[in-house]
Amino acid sequence: MTIGVTGATGRLGGRVAQRLAAAGATQRLLVRDPARAPQLEGAKTARAAFGEFDAVRAALDEVPIVLMVSATEAPDRVAQHTAFVDAAAAAGVQHVVYISFYGAAPDATFTFARDHFATEEHIRASGMGFTFLRDNLYADLLAFLVGSDDVIRGPAGDGRCAAVAQDDIADATVAVLLDPTTHLGATYSLTGPQDLTLHDVAAILTTELARPISYHPETVEEAYASRSSHGAADWEVDGWVSTYLAIANGELAGVTEDIPNLAGHRATSVAELLHRPSS
Repeated sequence: MTIGVTGATGRLGGRVAQRLAAAGATQRLLVRDPARAPQLEGAKTARAAFGEFDAVRAALDEVPIVLMVSATEAPDRVAQHTAFVDAAAAAGVQHVVYISFYGAAPDATFTFARDHFATEEHIRASGMGFTFLRDNLYADLLAFLVGSDDVIRGPAGDGRCAAVAQDDIADATVAVLLDPTTHLGATYSLTGPQDLTLHDVAAILTTELARPISYHPETVEEAYASRSSHGAADWEVDGWVSTYLAIANGELAGVTEDIPNLAGHRATSVAELLHRPSS
């Protein structure tokens, strides 16, 4: 069975492709730039961007299952996803494993989570089988929330999130791709082992990075003012700010057992993750 993999030049898709190669799987890597594609045993590369219907359909010919790693945030991301799903269905793909987001819903506070819900609904309507992997925030990126003054700023209040390590997501994803029938029609919520406030995150970073780091709960007005100064588009600023508001509203809280159950090992804590070499 050939497994289609998107996002193989990125952090998550690359991890999955490496693990599939190590397991001896046959892969077709769909990438925008073949020159950047990893050279892996059992993998062939096809150039196809999400929004390119004909290229995606050709790339997925005779591929029964595909990992769809969501596209980079953009105003037309849902349209890109829709085109990809339609092309996969036209190519005869039977099963889509989609990397979604924790708590995806049409009224989610985090604006990009709404994109994920719309994509899930389009996959459901396509007639193809599916598995949805709803990731919490990437624990790997928490340290990047710290400003140059060693302060994390955002309107998250005392809300909690169950951030998850990308390596754990990759392990869970590979388990699904190598045994797709078992997971057909399932939706999993992938989390780390702890529900953390940003005060907790700051304390962990202080200990592990050996320097004082703190969290300052901004007001919504402060958050928009500080982020708008970077010259980003309104939709992007909304996405940044609403990430913190989703935490404040409790929408990213709740530890699940889906990582241990799928990956076969316990989920990685933020402290453990900080001791690992970068992947």
